[in-house]
Amino acid sequence: MRYLSIVLFVLTVISCKTQNKKEIKTTTIEFKKEGELSILQRETDSLLVHFDIEIADTDYETQTGLMYRESMEQNQGMLFIFPDVAMHYFYMKNTEIPLDIIYIDDARKIASFQKNARPNDETSLSSEVPIKYVLEVNAGLSDTLGLQVGDSIAFTKK
Repeated sequence: MRYLSIVLFVLTVISCKTQNKKEIKTTTIEFKKEGELSILQRETDSLLVHFDIEIADTDYETQTGLMYRESMEQNQGMLFIFPDVAMHYFYMKNTEIPLDIIYIDDARKIASFQKNARPNDETSLSSEVPIKYVLEVNAGLSDTLGLQVGDSIAFTKK
């Protein structure tokens, strides 16, 4: 009887090792245009740039953000709208795209930046001042466009 138990155990172990592993497929998350956003220069109010935006204003959307995205077009961004004006912190867990994180106050003025946030980095990135909005765009765009603290935003929802 003991011999039979050993044989059954060995056969079970061998059969487990020879079974094919299931392939896990993830779906690509596509950009969904939910509005438009313009950034205006602080001194002249002239248009610096225009973005198509996806809006994150629910708990789930603000917690997920741009996670699991493989890329984003240069004219696209994600606007986070918070219900409060407070210090906010971001991190890049499960975010594959390097980003510029633009913190915006309740008067819709750029208050601070976190430039070139690294993919999958879990370091906490502070707004440094109380803010109401955050705009995430591809890394390097803030410098390329010459964005500055005090520039303002205007946006519309679809």
